[in-house]
Amino acid sequence: MEPRYCKPVIILTLLISVATTTTGLKACNFPAIFNFGDSNSDTGGLSAAFGQAPSPNGETYFHTPAGRFSDGRLVIDFIAEGLRLPHLSAFLDSVGSNFSHGANFATAGSTIRPQNTTISQSGYSPISLDVQSVQYSDFHRRSSLLSRQGGVFAELVPKEDYFAQALYTFDIGQNDITSGYKLNMTTDQVKAYIPDVLHQFSIAIKNVYSQGGRSFWIHNTAPLGCLPYILDRFLVTAAQIDKYGCATPFNQVAQFFNTKLKETVIQLRKGLPLAAITYVDVYSIKYILITQAQKLGFEKPLIACCGHGGKYNYNGHRKCGSKITVNGKEIVIANSCKNPSVRVNWDGVHYTEAANKWLFNQLVNGSFSDPPLPLRMACQRMDH
Repeated sequence: MEPRYCKPVIILTLLISVATTTTGLKACNFPAIFNFGDSNSDTGGLSAAFGQAPSPNGETYFHTPAGRFSDGRLVIDFIAEGLRLPHLSAFLDSVGSNFSHGANFATAGSTIRPQNTTISQSGYSPISLDVQSVQYSDFHRRSSLLSRQGGVFAELVPKEDYFAQALYTFDIGQNDITSGYKLNMTTDQVKAYIPDVLHQFSIAIKNVYSQGGRSFWIHNTAPLGCLPYILDRFLVTAAQIDKYGCATPFNQVAQFFNTKLKETVIQLRKGLPLAAITYVDVYSIKYILITQAQKLGFEKPLIACCGHGGKYNYNGHRKCGSKITVNGKEIVIANSCKNPSVRVNWDGVHYTEAANKWLFNQLVNGSFSDPPLPLRMACQRMDH
């Protein structure tokens, strides 16, 4: 099953639906964002803990490495800008951070379920969603104490009422799927553990809700079979490659995860009567971008902009920014392409700033959301 295409009639219908749905609703005033996730939304967590994402990461917008695995801004950065809030500081980053308008608990390589490996063994972050959830609870408690005490540190944390009024964003689960394949599991074995993964996801949502959080913005997972690192790393037969060059089995597993995630969201709505939970179909948006890249002004969607060698310009041992030493001098051998602004994939795993901006522009109006509410109205609870 392939997701819907971005045809004008469909988009027009979606926009009319959104306009009808939102008539008479007031825009929300989100004073803060709290984000949970993996590298798709990490603004510096993993870099603070394990070392900075190297140059040329950050080159387009920040003009220096900025804790993001991209040449520039991520979708979460555009979400913050769209709500007229500053970019989120990573909770783990102690240098120059200001948490007055929220915090980012995401780290690259995070999974929902804790992994039984170290980061050096598997590349997966030890800061899984349950850890992020504990960090949030601690942040909330300590922020409340600081707010009451006043003084200089009180200015750097959210006001107490911000926690109830904030937008809580989640973008995690991709690494839970790939972790099974890295352990040589079959597709059926990967599918078998997804219900437990989503049970643990539910626990994190309920934890935020129990502390007063009410507005949730949940991204589903991407078409994994269209990522260069998947195409390079795993054995895929010619028969398993679709007409766009993506690996069908991995996309099907991602769709299975997303179906179960949507079912989980429906159950959460029933159990959390005061919550407004928006499910965002990022899979479809990304699939449209990759499969219709040329029409949309992009090129080479399955080839990494920053990498080294191979069919997809991706090498797991020579990742973006990798260096070698020649005659005592360090030379970068995994450089950026000449024009990231027309490329979809940044480093084999993540998206370019240009792609992230395009993705944000598709999701912000709610046409890929359930309920079909724009970002600025995500505090509104709809009857289902």
